[in-house]
Amino acid sequence: MSTVTIQLPDSLHGKLREFAEAEGTSVEQLVAAAAGEKLAAMLEGAEYLRREAALGSRADFERVLAKIPKVPPEPYDALE
Repeated sequence: MSTVTIQLPDSLHGKLREFAEAEGTSVEQLVAAAAGEKLAAMLEGAEYLRREAALGSRADFERVLAKIPKVPPEPYDALE
């Protein structure tokens, strides 16, 4: 296992330290667990999007786009 040093704002580190102490763990373990959970969620989300994208087709996309009315956008939605 390698060691990595990260810098956190004092206020965040203080809160993490308080929480870690209350949970009976270290700040390092808490940060490692949080990073692992975030990474798993991101990878799961990416895999979900890949599966959904594989179900689509260009023909279906074009068919849906053809239903959009050919009208000018509202002023707040117009590109400059």
